[in-house]
Amino acid sequence: MTTRPTTGTITGFVLRTARESVPHTQVAMAEALGVDLATVQGWESGRRPVANMKAVDLLGLRRRLASLGADAAIVALLDAAMDADRIIGATLTCTEGVHPLAEWVHTRDTAHMLAWALTGTRPPSLAGFPSPRRRGPAAASPLLPAQDRAMFFEQLRTTAEAAPRNDTQGVLLHRQALYLTSYDKNPEAVAWTAQALHTRRGLLARRGWTPQWAEARSTATALARLGDPVPLLDFIERAMVDDDTGEAANLNYWAYWLGGTPLPQSDDRFMRDRRLTGWDPVTLLRGLTYGLHHAPGYVDLYAHTMWALMTAHPWLPQASGLLVRDLVERTERLLDGGGISERSRRELASVHYLLRDRT
Repeated sequence: MTTRPTTGTITGFVLRTARESVPHTQVAMAEALGVDLATVQGWESGRRPVANMKAVDLLGLRRRLASLGADAAIVALLDAAMDADRIIGATLTCTEGVHPLAEWVHTRDTAHMLAWALTGTRPPSLAGFPSPRRRGPAAASPLLPAQDRAMFFEQLRTTAEAAPRNDTQGVLLHRQALYLTSYDKNPEAVAWTAQALHTRRGLLARRGWTPQWAEARSTATALARLGDPVPLLDFIERAMVDDDTGEAANLNYWAYWLGGTPLPQSDDRFMRDRRLTGWDPVTLLRGLTYGLHHAPGYVDLYAHTMWALMTAHPWLPQASGLLVRDLVERTERLLDGGGISERSRRELASVHYLLRDRT
């Protein structure tokens, strides 16, 4: 018998993690919030999705969690968790209307929440919050049941194939759905995704900025995720190097991806802003610095972006002493090791020199 998939699992798990950061039991949390125990249990299990609350009640829940002492970084993940739950729910139930992946460009936090549910990989943003020891059958992560994961990826592949390519929503849907299929490590699924991505490799041959720049970038990074870094190296060389609009698009996208842009974006046009407005360079530098060790297959993209950011904002080494010291250590480890291209080595050496010279 097929059961209707739960659509609030990820948000419920984040809420539970926030409660445990207080720390409170479910009984104590229910008393503090003025609700019954069954309500808290329903929120945390996903059976009663938090996203279904009235806006004013959801706002009140956030405020109350903060006043109780819940970690602010965990509470801030509720939005990304609800986004991820909505994507999974719409895909599993084949909801009619505009798919969530066609509505907005999702961020790293949303991608990490999806990965948590689809692969069991704990988000790096929660690395400092070890999972408490539990008694009984309580799950250690919001990983979906195997049947639901298989159904999700099957529907996602269908969605990617059916997405129209003649409008911005369709292009965004196709790009983001196809990228997420790379999370499926089943051998047949990997072969399907690789084939689908390779049919788009013609995009990678184009130089500088084009209307398909974001699609080409997504193709290259997804192939890197599958173990083929060459298209990503080619993309850096052809679509960013010596092209101001391509370099700006990369910085704008990274700032958005890492949460440095306050407003959600409904399509990829924001990437073309050559003025590099709307985001804080220090926030981007921090995200790149502490993301370096979470970037298997993407180190060259991180390295080039770091170099481009320093080139655009040479004052950054004076912005934060502790941040710069951490970045110096990370660049030194990369330069002393291997696994990066010659271009990346030169660019990291340039960054390292600038950091040491200005600090």
